Amino acid sequence: MAKVKRAYVCSDCGADFPRWQGQCSACAAWNTITEFTVPKTQSQLGSTVRSSVGGYAGAGSAGTKKLSEIEDFEAEKIPTGIGELDRVFGGGITIGSVNIISGDPGAGKTTLLSELIANMSQLIPSFYCTAEESLNQFKNRVNRLKLAYNEDNLDLMAETSVEAILAALEMKQSKFVVIDSIQAVLTESANGNQGSPSQVKAAAQLFTQYCKQNNVTMFIVAHVNKNSEVAGPQTLVHIVDSLSHISVNDGAVRTLGSTKNRFGDVDTVGIFKMTERGMLSIDNPSEIFLSGSSTESPGAVITCVRKGNRNLLLEIQCLTTDTEAEFPQRVCVGLNMNRIKMLTGILRKHTKTKIYHDTYFNIVGGLKIDESETCIDLALVAALLSSLNEFVVPRTTCIMGELSLNGDVRPIDSGVPRVKEAVQHGFTQIFIPARNYHKSMEGLGAKITPVKTIHELVELIN
Repeated sequence: MAKVKRAYVCSDCGADFPRWQGQCSACAAWNTITEFTVPKTQSQLGSTVRSSVGGYAGAGSAGTKKLSEIEDFEAEKIPTGIGELDRVFGGGITIGSVNIISGDPGAGKTTLLSELIANMSQLIPSFYCTAEESLNQFKNRVNRLKLAYNEDNLDLMAETSVEAILAALEMKQSKFVVIDSIQAVLTESANGNQGSPSQVKAAAQLFTQYCKQNNVTMFIVAHVNKNSEVAGPQTLVHIVDSLSHISVNDGAVRTLGSTKNRFGDVDTVGIFKMTERGMLSIDNPSEIFLSGSSTESPGAVITCVRKGNRNLLLEIQCLTTDTEAEFPQRVCVGLNMNRIKMLTGILRKHTKTKIYHDTYFNIVGGLKIDESETCIDLALVAALLSSLNEFVVPRTTCIMGELSLNGDVRPIDSGVPRVKEAVQHGFTQIFIPARNYHKSMEGLGAKITPVKTIHELVELIN
């Protein structure tokens, strides 16, 4: 019998240790280090499988080549029929690519991929392998979402064995495949239980090699850890061609963005809305982030934020009421509390505004604003002053800009595209940082007002 050695690996981050310990020193997680045995012989490691391939991208070429000897290759994309998904992937899915899609439980990964596999079955032979649920559950979802699919082009399989899945793919000659999920499958070429770092890495490598050798396009579902990052070894991300993540905002809004894409950029964000009919693409997301109310009221201000390379108009609402407690409350939904505290401090310091009120902030539509998105500072201040002093900011006004601690208005990135987005939606009065003002804004059909300090903003909106 071949000698074996013991290894201790963290199931969250994949770090290995010479002995067991309660806390992983790499990711600080507790009770995630598990023990497994590592065989020393190549036969036990699946040498037959690994000797037939030469890397993640498939069979290796013998010897070296000059650049001029390599054939030119242009990635071919195929539209999926899901507008926001195609947008994220640069106009369609690249044929022969291997893509990971992750997200928190309930984010809509399986729902989105169920619609995707139905659409792709209308075009090419497709294959969906569910390792986490039965085929009856999958069919119930297809019927509930009322998806249109091609019966002759769609094959389903409930299997956890990687070798059995690859054998079925070879027999069916499928060209589009969904694996749900990488943490639920198991391969004989690696040790460990399902979801262990060694299993996840080996399974991803085998799937990628098969796809590259046979020009098969694949989507792989990946679980996430408590930090909403892809669970398992970081090697998993390096193996595949793209990594996309579905973020859950408050309510039914979902955003899809890529952190890696070998065949496109990672700046594009797709906006979806989760409904009983599935994940609906939102072609004009500004509509769901504006209240649509025709009644003007204090505390409501429109601004423009940037998600990836998309400009989104959204409405910020503020409500101030007399406090009944010893200390006033500060409540915000979709915003960073530290940012709110800083802005109220700037108001007190530079405008002598007294805020002895309970203050509530909300973003219409449930979108969460990143802490780095500072272009909404002026809009937050305007909404607070509007509610506090009982005056109305017209709904045809859009305010954007960042505030510094000394009361100056700092410039924001992509000022011209943001202004054009606001004008396109009918806004006639736009406040922007003075350093963002450009002559090209003069002929857009709206009054563009540059603002240098918080004092100017207070005078202009009152």
